[in-house]
Amino acid sequence: MTAYSLGSLLYEGKAKRVYATDQPDLVAVEYKDDATAFNALKKAQLAGKGEMNCQIATRLFELLEREGIPTHFIALQQPNWMLVKPVRIVPVEVVVRNIAFGSLCKQMPIEPGTALEPPLLDLYYKDDAYGDPLLTDARLERLALLTPEQRLELERLAFAVNESLRRFFAGIQLQLVDFKIELGFNAEGRLVVADEISPDTCRLWDLQVADAQDRILDKDRFRQDLGGVVEAYGEVLKRVQGACPSPRIHG
Repeated sequence: MTAYSLGSLLYEGKAKRVYATDQPDLVAVEYKDDATAFNALKKAQLAGKGEMNCQIATRLFELLEREGIPTHFIALQQPNWMLVKPVRIVPVEVVVRNIAFGSLCKQMPIEPGTALEPPLLDLYYKDDAYGDPLLTDARLERLALLTPEQRLELERLAFAVNESLRRFFAGIQLQLVDFKIELGFNAEGRLVVADEISPDTCRLWDLQVADAQDRILDKDRFRQDLGGVVEAYGEVLKRVQGACPSPRIHG
């Protein structure tokens, strides 16, 4: 891969900064140490979190690619930086649930821990100003965010990601409770997995631990003030590194 120069800041979110480069087909993403919850009403700085999430995400993106699921990932650039293909993000947060937990149990009469077979797919309009509302079919159609064909492709990709990740995490003694992903259209108009896949975006329970709090190895440790957030992310990274080859590195 040829050398590149960092350009202007394109976007800053809760956990990442996205920069242009002097190459039109290359975007640089910096993973921050910021931790947020409840639409950024709760905030903290957790040293090393950005690097761990970046390291986890690079390996999981490559895992998906090996299984034929397209992503925006190109290469790891620094411990907390990755290079990706530019995409036009669809403003829809895609959530797949394998086990009922969290907000779902506050919105439906279903007990936490209930297995969901088949997995439940929820779509949310990604806009903090509106509180990321749940999208019905009629609302999605009204917003004209996706064609019917693109909606079907989004669902196909979401369930393919779930199957791949659920199988992989089970192999390293982690239970994938649920996760959220974002998708975008690349330069060829193809829908691909973008953003990140990490303990910030996945609920992960340690299958080797019975205690309902101690088994949590994801952002819920921050949401629920359980402590040990960095240690939990580090445990996930250690297991992912042990099961995945080293990712592509720029330069």
